[in-house]
Amino acid sequence: MEYRQLLKGNEKISLLGFGFMRLPVIENNPADIDEKKAFEMVDYARSQGVNYFDTAYMYHEGKSELFASRVLAKYPRESYYLADKLPIWALNTEEDIDRIFNEQLDKCGVGFLDNYLMHAMSKSSFEKAIKLNVYDKLKEYKDKGKIRNLGFSFHDTPEVLEWMLNTYDWDFVQIQLNYLDWDFQNAKKQYELIEAKGIPCIIMEPVRGGALANLCPEAREILKKHSPEKSVASWAIRFAASLPNVLTVLSGMSDFSQVKDNIGSMSPFMPLSEQERKVLDDALEAYKKAKIIPCTGCRYCMDCPFGVDIPGVFRIVNRYSLTEDESDFMEDIKRMPSESLPNNCTDCKRCVSLCPQFIPIPEHMKRVKSIIERFKT
Repeated sequence: MEYRQLLKGNEKISLLGFGFMRLPVIENNPADIDEKKAFEMVDYARSQGVNYFDTAYMYHEGKSELFASRVLAKYPRESYYLADKLPIWALNTEEDIDRIFNEQLDKCGVGFLDNYLMHAMSKSSFEKAIKLNVYDKLKEYKDKGKIRNLGFSFHDTPEVLEWMLNTYDWDFVQIQLNYLDWDFQNAKKQYELIEAKGIPCIIMEPVRGGALANLCPEAREILKKHSPEKSVASWAIRFAASLPNVLTVLSGMSDFSQVKDNIGSMSPFMPLSEQERKVLDDALEAYKKAKIIPCTGCRYCMDCPFGVDIPGVFRIVNRYSLTEDESDFMEDIKRMPSESLPNNCTDCKRCVSLCPQFIPIPEHMKRVKSIIERFKT
């Protein structure tokens, strides 16, 4: 396993981090983690040198932190690094900061958190954090040893990121970065701003919620022709890990094969060569032509007040965009509960304000409805 030492405390962090956001679940219930499978995955990752684990207050409908406590309990506390996040949207008063932070320590079963983040920061959430003196309160916890490194995860423009970087003294920043978002969501500019400040960068969504593991046939063929033995997902993992200011690449792994594949990409780790970057550019151009909706399945848009399963609908229509199989598309739609279908969308736009990918969700719902109607006739 590759390790990097970029934090001020010189902690030795595994280049692959294990995210507890997309753990295996039972009967598609995000609150019902399949602990037998998940324990096997985490134990194997630990045996292969992975020592960085990431959770959050709202992952798996509040069950992720409890899972972290149970799965890591057997390991000495100083042998791993645990990251958790403060949900700014759940704060109404300064007292809420204390309440949630101490609840998180209890749920995780630890006396301190190695990395603590303001979660999913944007212009509006940072303004709220300033108003509630969140940084100062968290700095107090850091001074007491309950937080070792203080940072934030980010979903907004480079201009907002620069403002945040210049407002406080941060130990690290976590951004969404992958070879699609390098230009598509200005990840390149964000990475460069963080690097210029001399702050290490943690990567989330390196495979874009699994989308970059399931490319269109044309893009997949380009990658497989060059390296038949490498998985499609490994190209995305290595793209992120090849950047020198990256501390760790978080992957929300949902089955054992993903764990093995990602560990294989880091053991030993080989940065992308110039030739491989050219191959990846060619595959990306082919992928862009498939008109994929850039949904990562994070579910921040849920629950829809009108019952629409937004990530589920997008997953189905993206599969259709790749395969163009009308029969499979309609079978997938028929398997969805009627209340989850896009015809229930009222264009209220609540979801748009919650989406960290800035997807015009109602517009895509109209498109899916039209596809369904076309195939019915």
